Amino acid sequence: MITITTSNLNGIRAAERKGMLDWVQNHTPDVWCMQEVRAPQDAIDPIMSKIKDLYASKSGESVQDESVQNESVQNESVQNDKQFCVTNQICDIKGRAGVALVTSLPVVSQRYGLPGLSEDVDSGRWIETDVHTPEGYDITVACVYVHAGNVDDPQKMHQKFRFLDTMLTRLGELRDIAASGGNQAILCGDFNIAHTPFDIKNAKANEKSAGFLPEERAYIDRWINEYEFVDVMRMLAGNIQGPYTWWSQRGKAFDNNVGWRLDYQFATPELAETACGFVIDRAPSYDSRWSDHAALSIRYNV
Repeated sequence: MITITTSNLNGIRAAERKGMLDWVQNHTPDVWCMQEVRAPQDAIDPIMSKIKDLYASKSGESVQDESVQNESVQNESVQNDKQFCVTNQICDIKGRAGVALVTSLPVVSQRYGLPGLSEDVDSGRWIETDVHTPEGYDITVACVYVHAGNVDDPQKMHQKFRFLDTMLTRLGELRDIAASGGNQAILCGDFNIAHTPFDIKNAKANEKSAGFLPEERAYIDRWINEYEFVDVMRMLAGNIQGPYTWWSQRGKAFDNNVGWRLDYQFATPELAETACGFVIDRAPSYDSRWSDHAALSIRYNV
């Protein structure tokens, strides 16, 4: 059994100040995908070191401080031990995006950036890590942060759709690899799209809002129907309203559970079939949140 978690941090430094490390004391998933890290490398490294120590203390094993840098990849940091890896890619635009991945599983290989995109605004949004499960299977885990978009800014919507179009090529490749007996794959992250009215509290009022536009939602339709990826949480939960993973910081959205489901795990069919439970770790109160997103964890009996 392995647990995979995805969570948008809304800034790793702010998340640490608000209690993220307290959460880690009780949650050490086998793979943890993080989005919107939004910090320079010299600020990320000490926080990641604390996360490593918490993982080590929970496992009862020592974690070496050795680090390995791959200088061929810009803005990349990798810290490898026998069975522990912390890696991240910051955005080339200061204060934007940024993704990271922590795993206690052996790492086979890693790839950074979505192939086909090279603009600064598209950096810090995609990490692929091939991990080796205790049962001997290799799984490709992609940590993904899709552009938010803004209907009042055509350039930002263009950037979002360009990213989503480029994703289709990679999804097709991952699907074909899995179908031919290679690695099963899972995409984890903040996709900044609520797929159906089940995934948003006020669907009608948001039909012209970025994140719930018909043309955005059509991409998820294609991922599921054409590319054969499974929305694992929805498969497990069924067609119920919510549960949501993001609530606006404004007003009483969190208190009244006026939320959106923006965080997903999309898996290839064989891996999706092994899913046996999920948890959306919604904070008990507004003031106890360490992010405006809640962590989504899914257990897989791989």
